[in-house]
Amino acid sequence: MDKNEKPQRKQPGIDPQWRTALLYLAIAVMVLTLWQNVFNKLAIKTISYSEFRDAVSKKKIVECNIKEDEIVGKMLLDASQTNNATSSFIPFRTTRVDDPKLIEVLQEAGVKYQGVRLGFFGQFMMNWILPIVLMVFIWVLIAKKLGSTGQSVLSFGKSRARLIADKDTGVTFEDVAGCDEAKYELQEVVDFLKNPDRYKALGAKIPKGVLLVGPPGTGKTLLARAVAGEAQVPFFSLSGSDFVEMFVGVGAARVRDLFQQAKSQSPCIIFIDELDAIGRQRGVHLGAINDEREQTLNQLLVEMDGFEANTGVILIAATNRPDVLDRALLRPGRFDRQIVVDSPDVDGREAILKVHAKGKPMAADVDLRRIAHATPGFSGADLANALNEAALLAARRKAKQITHKDIEDAIEKVVAGPERKSRRLTEEEKYRVACHESGHALVAAFSKHSDPVHKISVVPRGRAALGYTLQLPEEDQFLLTRSELIDRLAGLLGGRAAEDIVLGEPSTGAENDLARATALARQMVCMYGMSEKIGLTHCGQPQTPIFLGGDGYFQRDCSEQTSRDIDQEVKSLLDSAYERSKQILSEHRDKLELIINELLKRETLDGPVFYSLLGIPIPKSQQQTSAQSQTLDESDPKKPPQIPQALN
Repeated sequence: MDKNEKPQRKQPGIDPQWRTALLYLAIAVMVLTLWQNVFNKLAIKTISYSEFRDAVSKKKIVECNIKEDEIVGKMLLDASQTNNATSSFIPFRTTRVDDPKLIEVLQEAGVKYQGVRLGFFGQFMMNWILPIVLMVFIWVLIAKKLGSTGQSVLSFGKSRARLIADKDTGVTFEDVAGCDEAKYELQEVVDFLKNPDRYKALGAKIPKGVLLVGPPGTGKTLLARAVAGEAQVPFFSLSGSDFVEMFVGVGAARVRDLFQQAKSQSPCIIFIDELDAIGRQRGVHLGAINDEREQTLNQLLVEMDGFEANTGVILIAATNRPDVLDRALLRPGRFDRQIVVDSPDVDGREAILKVHAKGKPMAADVDLRRIAHATPGFSGADLANALNEAALLAARRKAKQITHKDIEDAIEKVVAGPERKSRRLTEEEKYRVACHESGHALVAAFSKHSDPVHKISVVPRGRAALGYTLQLPEEDQFLLTRSELIDRLAGLLGGRAAEDIVLGEPSTGAENDLARATALARQMVCMYGMSEKIGLTHCGQPQTPIFLGGDGYFQRDCSEQTSRDIDQEVKSLLDSAYERSKQILSEHRDKLELIINELLKRETLDGPVFYSLLGIPIPKSQQQTSAQSQTLDESDPKKPPQIPQALN
C-alpha cells in the first residue's frame, strides 16, 4: 500500500467474527436437540402398538416408561434370535394410543412401568431455545435484506469511482505507442506528481484538468492509466454516465463525494471517461434529466475551480465530442490543457503493431513496417483487432506461427467483412460483379491521381458487398486537391460505367458508389469551395461530430436559389466524372474484357498481377506485400467516403 493512502473506514454493521460465533452457537444448539431427540431414536427399535400389546401378553416386556405420546422400554428376545444361549434385551419404542386398560394389563403381566415427563433441559430447549433461534434467524435474514435496500437508497449520492492502486494499473508509457506528442504533454503531469516542490519553487502551477480528445480507439483511456502508472499515485476511474440519475441532485452529490475521496488520497488522479455525458452545453431545457445533468456540471465546475483549491488532485477526462462541451468547462483554470490523440501515422502504427505483436509467434515473412504502410487511417484499436484476427485465422488452420498472409486476410476481414462463400451467385450475376469491379480498378489504374489498386475480388464479403476493390495510397494523406477528388469521383462511378458499356444497362449494385460519390461531390461544392458557380461560400454545417466520422450529410446554410445551384453543380460534377469513366473504359475496352475474364477464372487478382495484365509499371506500394486503405463497395452501404480529417 502506498504510504499516502489512508486506511479505509469500516462500514457499520456486525463484526464478521461475531457473525461466525453466532452461527456456530445456533448450529451447536440444533445439534444438541437432534442428539437428544433424533440420534437416540435411531438406536431404538420401533414397533406397532399391537405388537407391544402382544409382547405384554406374552410377558416379553420387562419394563417401560410411559410418556405423553410414546412408550419406550426393554423387550425380551428369544434365545433363537440371539447368538447366546441366554436371553437378552433390546430397547423398543411404540406410539401411545388411548388405551384405558393399559395399566391393568401391565400390572397383570408384572411389567415395571412408570410415567415420564420431558426433562427441564429438553423442555427448555424445545419450548424456548429452538423457537427463539428460529425467530432470530428469520429476523437476521429480514434485517439483512432491508439493510441492503436502505444502504442502496442512501448510497445514491456516493461516488462510483473505482480506486486503482498504482501497482494494479499495469500500464506505463512503454505500453502506449503511436501518440508521442500526447505522451510528451503528459510527461509534465507525471513529473509534477513526482516532484511538486520543483514546480512550486518557480511559482508554476500544474494544469488542474487535462482533456484528451480524439477519435474512438486511439488510446485515450490507456494514456490516462499510463499517467497513473508512471506517477505511482492513486487512480480514480469512472465514466461520465455514472453521475447521472433520474433524481435531480444525485449527480452533484456524487461529484462532491468523488472530490472528497480524492482529497483524502492526494496526490491522485481522477479519470472521467466520456466527459460529454455530463459536460454538454448548458441551455434552456425541459425535463428532470437535463436539470440533473446541468446540476452535475455546475458542481463539477465549482470543484475544479471554486473557492477551495484541490491541491494535488488532477482531473484527466476523455471525449470524442469536444464540440458539444460547455465553454465554462474548457476555459483556463479548469481544463487548461487539451491534448489531441489522433489516428497514428506510419511510424506510430508500426510502434503500435510492435506492442500488440508481443507474445505472438510471428513468421519470418512478417514485416510490421509494410503492414503499417498498408493500414493508413487505422487506430490503435483497429490494429489490435487486426492482429487478433490474424492469430485466430492462424489458429483455425492449426499453424504454429502467424504469417503475413494471415495478417492481410485479417485486415481485409476487418474492413470489408468476412468472406461469404455460402452466398452462391448465378453465372450472369457473377459476370456482372466482375464487370463492375473491373471498371473500378481500370478507371483507377488509368487516372493520374488515384490510389494504386491492391486487390480485386468477386468473392462476397460482409452484409452487402458482392465484390470489392481495394486501393492502397503510397503514403499518408492529410490534404486532397481538386484533381485528386475528381479522380476519386471517377473511380467511384467506374463500376456503373463498366456495366453500362459492357452489359448495356446498370444494376442496383452501384447504390453504395452513388451515395458516396454524391456525398463527396456535395462536400466539394458546399464545404471546399471547389465550384466556380457557388464560389468560396461555405454553404453547410456538418451534422456529425468532429471525431466520430461524417456521413456526408450536413445542414444547408443558404437560400433556396443557392440550394438549387448547389444541386445543379453536384449533378454537373457527377455527370462529368461519369463521362470521364466511360471514356477511359471505352478507350481500354480490350483490357477491360481481359481483366473481367481473368477475374472470373481466379476470383481474386492481386495488384502486381493486375498491373502486369495491363502492361503498365507496378506502383511502388505494390512491390511489397501489403493491404488496403480505401475500399470500394464496402460491406456497409451507408459508410461515408473517407475524407481526410484535416479537411473537416
